[in-house]
Amino acid sequence: MKALLIIAHGSRRHQSNDEVTNIAKQIRTREEHDFDIVESAFLELAETLIPTGIERCIKSGAKEIIVVPYFLNSGTHVTKDIPEIISAQKSLYPDINITLTRHLGASPVMLDLILQTASDTVIN
Repeated sequence: MKALLIIAHGSRRHQSNDEVTNIAKQIRTREEHDFDIVESAFLELAETLIPTGIERCIKSGAKEIIVVPYFLNSGTHVTKDIPEIISAQKSLYPDINITLTRHLGASPVMLDLILQTASDTVIN
């Protein structure tokens, strides 16, 4: 089974964390993806932390976990903290294929997303 784990920073503001959790739920309900399991987790300040998110995926039957950092920039969390956490989890679960993708801000579709958002969304 293949899992998608969306990870964000985490916030003291519960509504911010709920946004990430809701993104995972919305993806989960879509039919047009290749994942059996879709979860979310956080680096800090919120439940569920990344190691627990990985554990949840494994307990749900995942043999492969794709970890997507829901971050716009390549700061220390993206370049150091998250890779270190993922590396530690890989050593705990050597039989599970855990892959860390690049952060969302590095996605080639980000330019199109910015332009579409600028054209479609106006907040007064």
